[in-house]
Amino acid sequence: RANTHTHTHTHTHTHNMPCRSGRMASRNVTIDVIFLTQTVVGILGNFSLLCHYINLYFTGCRSRSTDVILQHLIVANFLTLLSKGVPQTMAAFGWEYSPSDFGCKMIFFLHRAGRGVSMGSICLLSVFQVITISPQNSRWAELKAKAPQHIVPSMCLCWMLQMLVNVVFPVNITGKYSDKNITNRRDFGYCSALRYDETRSILLALMLLLPAVSSLGLMLWASASMVFLLYRHKQQVQHIRRNIISPRSSPESRATRTILLLVSSFIYFYTLSSIFQVILTFFDNPSWFLVNISAIMAAWFPTVSPFLLMSRDSTVHITSDFINRNIFDIKYL
Repeated sequence: RANTHTHTHTHTHTHNMPCRSGRMASRNVTIDVIFLTQTVVGILGNFSLLCHYINLYFTGCRSRSTDVILQHLIVANFLTLLSKGVPQTMAAFGWEYSPSDFGCKMIFFLHRAGRGVSMGSICLLSVFQVITISPQNSRWAELKAKAPQHIVPSMCLCWMLQMLVNVVFPVNITGKYSDKNITNRRDFGYCSALRYDETRSILLALMLLLPAVSSLGLMLWASASMVFLLYRHKQQVQHIRRNIISPRSSPESRATRTILLLVSSFIYFYTLSSIFQVILTFFDNPSWFLVNISAIMAAWFPTVSPFLLMSRDSTVHITSDFINRNIFDIKYL
């Protein structure tokens, strides 16, 4: 009887093995397809938006101040998708891709710099919009005329700061087949990362977190300020034009939805990505599934943002018609 029981148990265990491996294979295929779709769609979306701005340039259309920020955002999106999306997709499909130590360091450096500039672009866009839509009698009135002149220098400063801050990040990144300390290494499929000691890990995390927290704080403040200004203006317009009925939503409400959609989507995807990256740090040897999910989360905003901007003409040009008509020049009573 004991032999029969053992035989039955062994038979059941071996019978469940193919099912379990089949589920894992199906899950891996799903992740592979998501990677490929996300990378291709993101690159095509950003390329389409880039073509839009190239077309505006060659047709002689006057570009708006916010277009410069959005162009830098496109470049940052390309960096993020190409540096991490392409090699991660190749690794997920099992295609042979093993960059050198220097290649791995550049991949992670460009990815970090791209994410940082993307955050800086959204932050600058939010602050610039607050200045632009502020009334003439506000404390921002003096900056209204000067703000467009400072956009290009601000973006250049953003690039330089991100290069300096993130230059230390890839120090522990090595090639997958490097001969350095194989036992103390975290595998990313195509590259590896040597683990820091606890003190160095905390210092590195603080150095990378401070700019991120500052930028997110500015975004939240700018978003709240814009909502307040647009709501205040809406109340005054309703008081002045009470008898005018428009079938379409007001320009200020469209601008509010556009700005808040872009900023909130960035904060949402960035927060999700950061949560998964923090989870990864708690595992000495994280599963390939967890590494892939973390990479997918990091690529969502660069993939989605060009389509948010292209969804309407007023979305591509964040500064909408009501700003161009200087309706905020009306002094508040």
